[in-house]
Amino acid sequence: MKATLSPRWELSTEHAASRDGQPVLVDRDTGDAYGPGDILQAYNSWGFLPAARVVARLAQAADLDAAERALVDRFVVGQPSR
Repeated sequence: MKATLSPRWELSTEHAASRDGQPVLVDRDTGDAYGPGDILQAYNSWGFLPAARVVARLAQAADLDAAERALVDRFVVGQPSR
């Protein structure tokens, strides 16, 4: 399953880095994948953040259905996705 969070970022359980249905954050430009605790700079203006915070922030503006929201919740692990 995939959830498009922005033109550049998506959550995916289909990426090779995903294990046991755990989604990873994928940079669609590079193919790089990140787990919830990985630190990255999604956009220059955001600075460096854990991937879980990046996903929570991206999900606020994304038009997601219930299954995609559940994927966000699974990645964020207890942090609000809305």
